[in-house]
Amino acid sequence: MKKIVLTGGGTAGHVTPNIAIIPRLKEMGYEISYIGTYDGIERKLIEDIGIPYYGISSGKLRRYFSWKNFSDPFRVLKGYREAKKLIKKLAPDVLFSKGGFVSVPVVFAASKRKVPIVIHESDMTPGLANKLALPKASKVCCNFPETKDTFPEGVATVTGTPIRAELYKGNAAAAREFCGFQNDKPTVLVIGGSTGSVGVNNAVRSCLDRLLPEYNVIHICGKGKTDDSYNNKPGYVQYEYIKKELTDVFALADIVISRAGANAICELHALRKPNILIPLPLKQSRGDQILNARSFEKSGFSKVIMEEDITDDVLVNAVHEVMKDKEKYIEAMSKDKEADSITLITSIIDSLVD
Repeated sequence: MKKIVLTGGGTAGHVTPNIAIIPRLKEMGYEISYIGTYDGIERKLIEDIGIPYYGISSGKLRRYFSWKNFSDPFRVLKGYREAKKLIKKLAPDVLFSKGGFVSVPVVFAASKRKVPIVIHESDMTPGLANKLALPKASKVCCNFPETKDTFPEGVATVTGTPIRAELYKGNAAAAREFCGFQNDKPTVLVIGGSTGSVGVNNAVRSCLDRLLPEYNVIHICGKGKTDDSYNNKPGYVQYEYIKKELTDVFALADIVISRAGANAICELHALRKPNILIPLPLKQSRGDQILNARSFEKSGFSKVIMEEDITDDVLVNAVHEVMKDKEKYIEAMSKDKEADSITLITSIIDSLVD
């Protein structure tokens, strides 16, 4: 049996593409293992689907000053030693890395043992973890054509981002019952990323009184970011995180307000959901979400609002505008030819094993 190790973590965006390719890898006869952090979001997501999971120590790679920058290198070194032992024990034929800070020691450990490595980069520009790992990669899978052009000839392939099959199987009626909505108003879904966004949360709550007369609002706030003072507003429901019912919630949503992480926007594109993107601002990021959002805006898939420009009027007017023009956005996304990402990525993986 062929063996593969998957790695990636820190946010759901570094895990869900791995989950999307697992059914195909099983069909292709792979024995699958996963290496992530001891207690990151990836652990529960992977263990819930029955894949053997191995945790290692990991430190975050920060571009800004933090006292943890002095201690985390030792955690990374510990993680590298643990990853080397796991790679030796698991003896994979290939490693697939979706990025995130936990992936770096795993990639370096696999490279040390001459294991072929495939890296997937969802954003237009590589994150710090993938930048460190790229020299070790045999092949790179990209989401944007602009990313491919930054690599030597033959290394990178534009594959798009793999989408979980279950996302296409949502039931809007089940979501309406789950949320307790008693009317047929249009639904606005708000997602601030798997860890939530204080900026997006505050912006949406600030204008609820103007939105709720016309819309139902489903708000996925992030862990620890719900606010009990809003619990009794008719037409508004909030959750820290939705897992099993997320496919149904997507089916019910008429438009989506979201951060602009690459995996999130690719799921919106695949589901043909008109959307308002609020990218993570430069002061909190390297600017990748801004590039992602502008690319989608240019293609006619999204309306973009910069977080620093948000007022109640701006956000409410954007919701009205996108709702009014929703068919235009759906048409633009429907005309865009999607790659069969799962087939492309798994074929690249298999070519390295062969």
